[in-house]
Amino acid sequence: MNRSAIHASARGPRAESPETELVLAFVNTRADGDGRQELFGDAGAFSAWLSAHDRAGGQNIVTAADAATARELRDALVTMLLAHSGDQDSLGAPLEAAEQHLRRAGSLYPLVSVVTADGATLTSEQTGVAGVFARVLAAVTTFAQQGDWQRLKACRNPPCHFGFFDRTRNGAARYCSPSCGSAVSMRNYRERKRQQDAAATDGN
Repeated sequence: MNRSAIHASARGPRAESPETELVLAFVNTRADGDGRQELFGDAGAFSAWLSAHDRAGGQNIVTAADAATARELRDALVTMLLAHSGDQDSLGAPLEAAEQHLRRAGSLYPLVSVVTADGATLTSEQTGVAGVFARVLAAVTTFAQQGDWQRLKACRNPPCHFGFFDRTRNGAARYCSPSCGSAVSMRNYRERKRQQDAAATDGN
């Protein structure tokens, strides 16, 4: 069973909200060592992703610069989700840079509050690719305001970094699947064993 299937089976009603689905669909576009392909690699690939995920249904003319912008926005979000997982390498300067990038993105793709008798939503008056970026930011903002922002995480297994919604009772999940957790444990064990063997050799 692949990671997507594992998390689809674990999702509850909130995890299946349109906002959560859009954010995870956006961040889970990176290549990894387990068969996932880079979906924002060039204009053609990003255009194909937009066709599948742009609920506005507009005709988007996509350039290589748009694909690069998508990668930058995605990577900033992944850094935040890794921080939610307690990944030490994502804290400090990397997290500050990600937050600054998202602030700049917020100014480039501003959101509009639409208030009705039934509630309020965030949307964008921009169209095309800029409108898609704005809708991703709107989804992030809406989800964060629901109170579960810290539960949206990225797997701490370095080759993976798959985004997932942590539905554990205590919110302590760090990996997207048991296999990733096992892989990290095995790497840590081998590194400890290597250090012990090196110390033993130096002591002789």
